[in-house]
Amino acid sequence: MTPQIEQVASRLLAEDRRKLTEIEKRFIRRLAERRLISANINQQFDEQLTFGQRVADQIASFGGSWPFIFLFFFTLLVWMAFNSFVLRDNAFDPFPYILLNLALSCLAALQAPVIMMSQNRQAAKDRLQAEQDYQVNLKSEFEISRLHEKVDALHAAYVAELKQVEERHTILLEEILALLEDQQGEDSGKTDTK
Repeated sequence: MTPQIEQVASRLLAEDRRKLTEIEKRFIRRLAERRLISANINQQFDEQLTFGQRVADQIASFGGSWPFIFLFFFTLLVWMAFNSFVLRDNAFDPFPYILLNLALSCLAALQAPVIMMSQNRQAAKDRLQAEQDYQVNLKSEFEISRLHEKVDALHAAYVAELKQVEERHTILLEEILALLEDQQGEDSGKTDTK
């Protein structure tokens, strides 16, 4: 680490640089280089997705929606009605609908890993967002502490200036009192001579 980064680290975190986590080290580097901390994690993450990952996310999104549930329920009803009433004697999947059961099992077997892949990506995205939030919070904390230092410095300067003004006023008051005493002494001396 450069001396500037070490100085920022010790000032910001009041920690020895060897005790810092990798996230904190990255944050301090960015801060020392005056680079932005915040970023659009969604955009960065979406740019890295492969075609298969995008398809898996869309399948998982559709598979967990009300339109999917209604379409699925409608398909089941049509399948059962078609095999039970329309093709009654020549049904390709008569009651207990073994072919339908096989299709549903295959759908569940394929849909579950796709949904889990999507959830894993979402968890990774959430971890990136949490890291990003942590860095933004660190920067906010740092900026607030810098503002406190500036306000404290302004307050100290204001108090020092007030003390100087008070001292000047005290000196002026003493001079005025001395002049008043002199004038009262002269006035009392004039009345005594009369």
